[in-house]
Amino acid sequence: MEERTQFSNIDFTIAPLNESDKKQIESFSCGCTELDDFFHNEVFICARYCYVSPFCAKNDQGDIIALFTLSNDAIVLTSSEDKQDFVDEITYSVDADYQQVFCKQSSFPAVNIGHLAVRIDYQNKHIGKDILDFVEATFSNYKVSGCQFITVDSLNNPRTNKFYMQNGFSLQTNNDSTAPTRRMYLPINLF
Repeated sequence: MEERTQFSNIDFTIAPLNESDKKQIESFSCGCTELDDFFHNEVFICARYCYVSPFCAKNDQGDIIALFTLSNDAIVLTSSEDKQDFVDEITYSVDADYQQVFCKQSSFPAVNIGHLAVRIDYQNKHIGKDILDFVEATFSNYKVSGCQFITVDSLNNPRTNKFYMQNGFSLQTNNDSTAPTRRMYLPINLF
């Protein structure tokens, strides 16, 4: 899953992160201690045990400018009220021939973007948005598995929440408004 982006004014390549990238990761910083600690200390063990699949974005010089992980996920709605609110919000974009099937589901297949981190000196240059676009294009065009949504557990701070919401994500619930992360989702352009 390596692809050169064509979205931003910065030319970069997205590829799987591997052990040969360890030296670069040691000096990588996005300015968020929690994310930096994950990539410095946990990413490779999490990958080894298939908890996440890590990826990196590298510029033309081969420098890592962003890191992120992907994992399988699902939006699972346990209460009928949550399900109805969710279905009401999404069905406008679901084609009529699929609406009846969609409304019967209680869980919806998704891919989770975890630990999205852009190096400090590359922030505010649309790298994060380009990564979101890459993930959406990958799962809507290649159909490697059933996947209707992209999910994220956004660090619960105004800057991060604003980033995801400006890129089309919606809050899944308001029950996590004071939690360390906010659960968000984005419908993949399948409907």
